[in-house]
Order: sequence, then structure tokens, then C-alpha cells
Amino acid sequence: MQSITISSELTEKVPALVLSCIECDVKFQEHNSELWKEIESKIEELNKSLRVEEISKMPAIAASRRAYKVCGKDPARYRLSAEALLRRVLKRGEIYQINNVVDQLNLVSISSGFSIGGYDADSITGAVTFGIGKKDEAYEGIGRGELNIEFMPVFRDAKGAFGTPTSDSVRTCVTEQTKRFLMIIIAYEPTESIKNATNQAQELLKKHAGATNFELKIIQAI
Repeated sequence: MQSITISSELTEKVPALVLSCIECDVKFQEHNSELWKEIESKIEELNKSLRVEEISKMPAIAASRRAYKVCGKDPARYRLSAEALLRRVLKRGEIYQINNVVDQLNLVSISSGFSIGGYDADSITGAVTFGIGKKDEAYEGIGRGELNIEFMPVFRDAKGAFGTPTSDSVRTCVTEQTKRFLMIIIAYEPTESIKNATNQAQELLKKHAGATNFELKIIQAI
């Protein structure tokens, strides 16, 4: 696994930040019907147990929104990926179907409320730092085009920014060429739930993406 650290700038603003990193070999599929049945079941469950106005109060999402505000970004305008997914689940009764690797990540996200980064590990160059976006920093989000990441928590490698809790980037996205996958679960405040999310992700990756050769790492701001 690449070296992954949290910048001092971000640590000062969000000192309780924790990253749970999972890296593994995966087998790409455009669609996995068994996984999709699990996703549909979770969507049905959430529609019975959660209301739209309650999403922002979920512990993981509330903590994420506070972190955005502390960094200087408006979480209502630049919605966190987990919050956006859950709003889609409750308003439309669906989420996007992408591929088996990304779909399992989205299942973990709607189950836990954590915003989660998912990357083609071989597309990442050198050490990774989780910091704060700069003015006019180049970033092309998946399905979003050029994204203003100033004041947003952002993952960078030797080539620049490649991941945010709002949108992953085109440069490191998962494709049919992906063999090695890096998944980063982001918790902005202490919680035992990150362990459950990590365990769920491992099981889903094994079951639905044939994942092997796991490397796990917990990164703490302090």
C-alpha cells in the first residue's frame, strides 16, 4: 500500500480524523446480480426506516458536514458523496449502477453514512496526502467535470489532487483495467462504526469482487 498521511493543515482543523484504508486485488465486472440484490434490499430497508430530513443528522454525515464547514467549504452546495447517495435512495428509490467494485463501495456508504473514496491503486503515483484543496487547483470529478475543490478535504499524490469526499476523480477511477483497488473510509470524528464499515467492505469485496491479497491500514490525524 502507498504511504498515506494526513497533512498538518487538515490535522489542525480536524484533529480527530481517521482513515480506514483497504487495498486488494479485485476482479472487475460490469454488473453483479447478487450484489445488486443486496443493494436493492438495503434501499428498501432505508426507505422504510429513514426520512430525507434525518440524513444530515446521521452521526457520520453530521461529523462530515462539520469538517467541511471548518475547512471552509459549504456542505450544502458541495454535497458529500454519502449524503448525495442517501438522498437519491430516499427520493428516487435507487442509486447508480457502475460496476461491482464501485457498487459494493456505495452499499457500504449508504449503510454507514461514511463518504468513501475508491481508486485504481495503479493509477496513483507515489505517496498520498490528505489535505485541503487550494484555489484554482485542477480537478476533474467523475460525472461532474471541473470541480472547485478549494477548502475541500482532498487526496493528492505526486501528480496532484485525485480524490475528495464529494467526488472521486476521472484520473484514478475504477475501470475494466483495474486490478488493484484502494478504498478509503473517512471518519471525521471518533466512532466504532468505522470498524463495522471496514469489515463489511472486506466481506463484500471477497464475495462480489473476488478480492484477495488484502492490505489494511488505519491512519489517524493525531
